[in-house]
Amino acid sequence: MIRDSSRWAATLAGRRVLITGAARGIGAALAARLHERGARVALAGLEPDRLSAVAEDCGRAPWWTCDVTDRDRVEDVVTSAVEELGGLDVVVANAGVAAQMPVIGGDPSVLEQSLRVNVLGVFNTLRAAGPHISHERGYALAVASLAAAVHAPLLGAYSASKAGVEALGNTLRAELRPWGAKAGVAYFAELDTDMTHRGFSTEAASALMDAAPRTSFVSGVAPLRVGIDALERGIARRSKRIVAPWWVGGVLPVRMVVQPITDRVVQKGLREILDIARNEQVELTTPQPEPRR
Repeated sequence: MIRDSSRWAATLAGRRVLITGAARGIGAALAARLHERGARVALAGLEPDRLSAVAEDCGRAPWWTCDVTDRDRVEDVVTSAVEELGGLDVVVANAGVAAQMPVIGGDPSVLEQSLRVNVLGVFNTLRAAGPHISHERGYALAVASLAAAVHAPLLGAYSASKAGVEALGNTLRAELRPWGAKAGVAYFAELDTDMTHRGFSTEAASALMDAAPRTSFVSGVAPLRVGIDALERGIARRSKRIVAPWWVGGVLPVRMVVQPITDRVVQKGLREILDIARNEQVELTTPQPEPRR
């Protein structure tokens, strides 16, 4: 599909947008694209040097370091963004982490951290920004994943957390309707980001990809541009669902059919792969601050 940039630029120009997880990957690329289209962006993330560089490329956009698991900090950042931008039209709850974790014998802290960042962090973001985007042009986007709908071995923690993100986004859509605002959920397969490369760089993930090359979650990494194009269109339209690559849109309605097929395809060598994963030390795709006591 050829991108009609002039059409989306007219729609996005002047939109006031807050993006979390904006230091790298999807968040950074989306900020650059929306700025290019005339939107006014504000950035939040964990890595100040990277955030500063992204902000400089976005017309010296305002930015703040922000641990999305810290509810008070999120509220402060949202308040500051509203003051800097003179209001808020769009919030993109993009911050997230991933790491492999077998359900049996895996590191429980991977699940705990995934839920804290991916679910509570998205909740904190949507909760704080919600009152400010509750108007006729308002839009909230919760960034989930295809993993919210189709669940693969090693991805139990990530899938559980992204299913929670999907639920939050769908619930918020109904709750915003009385104010004329809208909410969407984004579903991506593998895009070419640091997060994807770190997540699939483990020995167990490599073995799984070799054993089950036809499954959707190892079907090849799409260029990041594919996801950013979809986000640009979806934010301009205030879409219910944003998908990338295109075929993800066909999987979502038939997820209950796709799941048993996926379960069968991944069985080859799975016992040995799970043994590898249980003995492999992994880190989250983005290092996190120590949890507050």
